Amino acid sequence: MLLAIGLGAALVIYLTIPEDVVDPVVEGIRSSKKYMREMRVIGGSATLMLSDFAHWFAGFWRGRALGSTVAVLTVVATLIFRFVAARPDIYAPDRAPGNKSS
Repeated sequence: MLLAIGLGAALVIYLTIPEDVVDPVVEGIRSSKKYMREMRVIGGSATLMLSDFAHWFAGFWRGRALGSTVAVLTVVATLIFRFVAARPDIYAPDRAPGNKSS
């Protein structure tokens, strides 16, 4: 049920949200040599790499990529839920270590 709802929501998101529109002004500034140099001067190469990583990661939460992200997160959450639900005796409160009631 969890998988069906999550994948259904991902499909609705993917089909209804238009493709991510990139602003050419912002992309032009981000790819300019002056911007790159100023980023390196202000924060070093690590800042430039972290900025690129943040831009890449933010792409997962916009446009049609959001539908794919929701689908992957749904599958991961379902697998974790099934893993925990398949072993109820491990997580039961009356089976705590040191409890000798059995």
